[in-house]
Amino acid sequence: MARPASSLEPVELLQVNLIEWGQDKTLYRVHHERFRKNAFNPARKGNARFSPVFDRSGTVIPTLYAGNTLDCALMETVFHEVPYKAGFKPLSLSLLDRQVASEITPKKNLLLVDLSTVALHKLGIKRSQLIDTTKAHYPRTRRWAEAFHEQFPKAQGLRWTSRQDDRAYAVVLFGTRVRTNDLRPAANSIRLISAGEAIPQVLDLAIRLGVTLVD
Repeated sequence: MARPASSLEPVELLQVNLIEWGQDKTLYRVHHERFRKNAFNPARKGNARFSPVFDRSGTVIPTLYAGNTLDCALMETVFHEVPYKAGFKPLSLSLLDRQVASEITPKKNLLLVDLSTVALHKLGIKRSQLIDTTKAHYPRTRRWAEAFHEQFPKAQGLRWTSRQDDRAYAVVLFGTRVRTNDLRPAANSIRLISAGEAIPQVLDLAIRLGVTLVD
């Protein structure tokens, strides 16, 4: 018998809301320059909230993380570990080295599992149990992603209010249901470091976070 959702594990018959991410609605990514702007991550190793994930046969489900703002993409990547504390907070510029910001837009509407607060009530799990967890709980949160993928064949990914930037949405797309050429990349990516200095968008966010970028 499946355990109830209150046990923090996904049940066999989840109830979700599927929402549209509209065609041509921009997504922002921060990634290493060696990867294409619209590339999915097929790696079997890692420890993110919703990746790596696998189907029942043990085959990896490639994923692509993004946000609906550049701030969100930066907060979910290079600024992810900034602590909640006042005072001096250094961040090494080396973390930005060879990292780029890219924009992609879906060529068609995408159907995503809604993980906003109202939808989580329907699922029977709290935000603190799925979205606002620490890394220690990532193996369990990945099992939820696997359950969403298995139980809802139309779901092409997940959307939630970013833990790192609660003004924005974070998105993960399933490479089994969204093709690389379904995502139109903008012409150019932007290096986060130019001429040895962080670009203005990064500097502005660092100031708002109270972060000092150091060599």
